[in-house]
Amino acid sequence: MPRRDPWRTPYRLLHRRYGPQHWWPGETPFEVMVGAVLTQNTAWGNVEKAIANLRASGALDARALLALPDAELAERIRPAGYFNVKARRLKSLCGFLLEEGVAAQPARLRERAPLPELRRRLLAVHGVGEETADSILLYALGLPVFVVDAYTRRIFGRLGLLEGRETYAAIRRAFEEHLPADAALFNEYHALVVQLGKAVCRPRPRCGECPLAAICPHPGR
Repeated sequence: MPRRDPWRTPYRLLHRRYGPQHWWPGETPFEVMVGAVLTQNTAWGNVEKAIANLRASGALDARALLALPDAELAERIRPAGYFNVKARRLKSLCGFLLEEGVAAQPARLRERAPLPELRRRLLAVHGVGEETADSILLYALGLPVFVVDAYTRRIFGRLGLLEGRETYAAIRRAFEEHLPADAALFNEYHALVVQLGKAVCRPRPRCGECPLAAICPHPGR
């Protein structure tokens, strides 16, 4: 298959194999924001348990979460691991939403500033790194930011589109420069990359099962 468009071809092949992924798994923008913090350094199944605990206690709301004592919040999110650290990070995020005047309607955060400034403000929140900030911007607010993770580095390094030493920002720019600024596309593309990384393109890849085998120069196939 010719690689006339090496950044879009993987998306087409992945979508053909796996279909729509329906990401992010969250009922509200605030739940997506909480999930973006809780998923740091843990599996999504653990995050779901922690979110279920918060939902059961009526704390899936910025003001309600801020009102919880630190120890109680940490206990409710214990399944997500690093629960004391993540409790502080969640409260910092909720405090930020309160300061921005969107605690009651977190989706309105997207109206508070242009995308670059909004991203800068999120990165200034304690515990919000680049991947977390971009997940919030894309999945909770529907803004066209490409999310980069370890799967992205591994897969696109094997495809020969990354060298492996690029910064997070450089990789994000590469995707955004080669693709249309379409939040729906970025959403689906990242979700498909995660699916491939979890199922096939592992540290020890299952190249015989890979939908990208025809365009991948990785010698393991």
